[in-house]
Amino acid sequence: MRKLIVCNIMSVDGFYEGPGNNVMALPMDGAFDAYNLERIQCADTVLLGRASYELFSGFWPMMADNPEATDVHREFSRYYNNVDKAVITDTYSPAPDSPWHNTTTVVPRSDAEQWVADHKAGPGRDILMFASHTTWNSLLAAGLVDELHLIVGATALGAGTPTFTAPVSGLRLLDAVRLDTSDNSVLRYAITDR
Repeated sequence: MRKLIVCNIMSVDGFYEGPGNNVMALPMDGAFDAYNLERIQCADTVLLGRASYELFSGFWPMMADNPEATDVHREFSRYYNNVDKAVITDTYSPAPDSPWHNTTTVVPRSDAEQWVADHKAGPGRDILMFASHTTWNSLLAAGLVDELHLIVGATALGAGTPTFTAPVSGLRLLDAVRLDTSDNSVLRYAITDR
């Protein structure tokens, strides 16, 4: 059975993004990038909400051949460009000439929970979610998230968007590690209360 894994960065005081929806207020360093590369290489599907999909599809496709990008960014881009992607939305469809058009499935919001349940029950590797705060919180509430990989950024924002939209119980700590060459750490939790 496949797992749905959510991988997100948050501040030490529990914010998903800073005031004004500023996700760049979080310390996304080279170790953060390397961890995300490891995660995506364990997946064969990336699941995103509309806003995250639009943001990522406007940035990542061009990194593969960008000589100014880091080696990790180029490798991440190459993998991301080829992995299957699903975007949960009622308001968006990738243009036929978009770089990810042939690797993207659009899933209507009303079908999202069933789509996830069906794909988790099928064969394959991990289903991975980056960003997509509203979408993964909804799937977490529905009991469909198997693991949370919370990269705790070494910064306190004081305000912003809380990481969780509702109380969550049944978290079992799998691992807590400091990322190499970074002040960021990763807390990996299994969701046991579903």
